[in-house]
Parts: sequence; structure tokens; C-alpha cells
Amino acid sequence: MFHVKIISSLIALENGILEPEDSTRNWSKEVFWNEDWNKDIDFREAFRTSCVWYYRQVIDDIGKDMMQKELDKLSYGNCDISDWEGRLNTNNNNRALTGFWLESSLMVSPKEQVEVMERIFGENSDYSEKTRNELKQVMLVPEQDRANISIYGKTGMGKADGVVVDAWFTGFAESARGNLYFCVRLGRTDGMNVSSSLAKEIAIQMVSDYYMRISICNL
Repeated sequence: MFHVKIISSLIALENGILEPEDSTRNWSKEVFWNEDWNKDIDFREAFRTSCVWYYRQVIDDIGKDMMQKELDKLSYGNCDISDWEGRLNTNNNNRALTGFWLESSLMVSPKEQVEVMERIFGENSDYSEKTRNELKQVMLVPEQDRANISIYGKTGMGKADGVVVDAWFTGFAESARGNLYFCVRLGRTDGMNVSSSLAKEIAIQMVSDYYMRISICNL
């Protein structure tokens, strides 16, 4: 699994490839399965709706050399972008909806995702405050934004032969005590509700419980 929306947004923002206020890309008029993608779309909405065709274009603009350099810098999983076009993907052969990050050559574990989140948003981050703030704006879970805790993250899912085999929610919580990084991944379980929304719900509950326990312990 690969959180292309977080990582490619980070790289594009940091390197001036993506300017949030001038980020609208034109829809090709091809009708996609997700109705939210069938229109001209800007960065913030593309992130929110996980618009694959938008990010396919952003990643092409980033290019192979910069993408490889940045993934190596982040130690992102196996850092393998060899299947740039996404031909290994057995679910889809539409280039607008395929790439090395979708059931293809790039692989990363939940633990590695957590470590990458800390490299991006932690105290020793190499990325500019401007880039991190732009990314935090689109990652913020608004209904969980409270006076003392803010939760940021992104959902995602993977398929094999058209079947959802994993779903996840990756991100971090920010409070006066510092950041708490997390990744909840749900594996394939036949007959069960494996979805990214459920992974998000579980993550938010776990984070909320963690901070509640800390508060009780400090009473």
C-alpha cells in the first residue's frame, strides 16, 4: 500500500510543482467510476476525493528522478518505482488510473508508514513549515479538531483481482504534548466490512482513548 496523496503532495508542494491556489487541472471528459472525479478539480478536492487521474498527472510532473530521490530520502518502504506505468496492476489497464503506487512495484508496511509520517511532520523534518502547513490543511479531520487535539490523516485501500484486500488510515495527532503517529490497516477478511472509513473510525477512537487515558492519569 502507498499513500500517494500524502507523499506526492509533499514532494510537489516542496518543489514548487504544486501551488494550492492555482492547482486546478482539467478533466479529460472521460467518465470515471467516482462521480467526484468527473470535472475540473483542484488540489484540495483531489486530495479529499482521492482523485487518481489528478495524482497520475502530478506524479508525471514530478518525474522519475525526483520521485526516486525523495522516496529514498524518506526511506519509503522498498522505494521501488520500476513499474512507473503500473502495468503490474491486474485491476485496471487505464493509464489515468494506474501507476507504481497502485497494487504494483512500490510496497510499504504500516510500521514504515508511521516512521515516514514522523520524518515529514516530526521535530527533525527536512521539509519547510509552509509545505507541512499546506499538507496539514488537507489532512485535517475537521470533526475531530478540538481545542487540545488535532487529528490529521488520509484513507486508502488496495485491491487484488477487483477485491478489497486491505484498507487503512495513516496520519498523526497533534497536541501540546507533541505528535502521536499512527497507521491502522485492515487486512482482507471475507464477509467482513473491510473499508478505509472503518480504519479511520478505529484510528480516531484509538487516538481519542489514548489521550483520555493520559488526561485521567494526570488528574
